[in-house]
Amino acid sequence: MTNVYGNEVHINAKTVSIVTAFSISYLILSFLLVGFKTDQLVLLGIFNVLFYASAITRKFILGFTIFIVYWIIFDYMKAFPNYNFKDVAIGSLYNAEKSLFGININGKILTPNEYLRLRSTDVIDALAGFFYLCWIPVPLGFAAYLFFKNKRQFLYFSLTFVLVNLLGFVVYYAYPAAPPWYIQFHGFNFHPLTQGNTAGLARFDKLFNIHLFKSIYEKGSNVFAAMPSLHSSYPVIVLYYGIKNRLGWVNVFFALVTIGIWFTAVYASHHYVLDVLAGIFTAVSGIVLFNWLTASSKKFQHFLSNYEAVIR
Repeated sequence: MTNVYGNEVHINAKTVSIVTAFSISYLILSFLLVGFKTDQLVLLGIFNVLFYASAITRKFILGFTIFIVYWIIFDYMKAFPNYNFKDVAIGSLYNAEKSLFGININGKILTPNEYLRLRSTDVIDALAGFFYLCWIPVPLGFAAYLFFKNKRQFLYFSLTFVLVNLLGFVVYYAYPAAPPWYIQFHGFNFHPLTQGNTAGLARFDKLFNIHLFKSIYEKGSNVFAAMPSLHSSYPVIVLYYGIKNRLGWVNVFFALVTIGIWFTAVYASHHYVLDVLAGIFTAVSGIVLFNWLTASSKKFQHFLSNYEAVIR
């Protein structure tokens, strides 16, 4: 494939042709599946610039290709809506949440989402928004730290991250589920072309007079993918590898972010408590499965060693 000396990828005619072929193929496939978007050009621009800029940036982007693969899979899910394969859980999930975690207010049973929506304040809205914004920067920032500090742990963390997402995607298709805000705005009837909604996070945007969360949720792959809450999974993975790498007080920050994201998922009506618990379970399952795979598969260990050598 590529020209590798001592496992290091060098620039030559073959590597240029391979990168170019993959770049063009990605644009064509993306156009056919989800249509053209400027995000695709940005992604290709970042990859190609870092790949050709220097040996260090090349190793960096080859390592972070793991996250690029995740992003592409997530984006392509738009072409295959999960509600085309299974009926969407709307009322059943809502009633299960109310039955298990319902809060009695003046004789009326409310879900935790409904209760917290009545108790919202500007201070909580601000804190909740900041916590929820951590779900991408914290994992990516932690991954960058591990990349420069410990390449093997970087691969462990990154591949666990992708594995947890893949497990979550499987559940998305096996059990399509509407988020709490869907019932607030659309009731219990199924509307397949429903667009993403900021729900309670709209209060954060309004508080700071911005459209941050609105721009994020307009790009969502599928609103009927509330179970499990992968937002709740990510900080669990970060905290696990933070503890594993003995980061001390940094883990206190990771723990606070974890709890904050769990709370915000429910507070902002993006997930039920059941979704959050499912997200935690998915993260733990992915970690256990990855650890089993690294301990039991010599082929996978060989793959990790080769990958580590390329980005070292």
